[in-house]
Amino acid sequence: MARPAAATCLAAGLAGVVLGACQPAGAPGAVAARHEGVETLLLADDIVNLKVRMSGPASDDDLLAYASCAAARHALDRGYGFARHVRTSVQSEGGVRIADAVYTVSPTLPRGLQTIDAEVTVAGCAEQGIPTV
Repeated sequence: MARPAAATCLAAGLAGVVLGACQPAGAPGAVAARHEGVETLLLADDIVNLKVRMSGPASDDDLLAYASCAAARHALDRGYGFARHVRTSVQSEGGVRIADAVYTVSPTLPRGLQTIDAEVTVAGCAEQGIPTV
């Protein structure tokens, strides 16, 4: 999905995860992507399913960043320092884009390519204006 010209988008790579956020460019009528909330379902002590919702000009990358931020916060809230992305599916419902993502959380750096250092990621999310709750 292409972003409108009225938005300026920033991206920062943190711990192997690309985080992105769109900020309004200040033009009249510019619409920013809105973070619409996170549903958390514990599948096991160390596996979490997150459903994140966004509206406005949200791209798949925006949804993945939002899910990564929520996973990092969840890891910290459970006393873990790391998370690993397992899978994400994206869909749209009535103008709202939804990412259904699964992550594992652990106290030590997990094996795999899509790992998240929870503290570093949460700090990056705050800098980018992406909610972690």
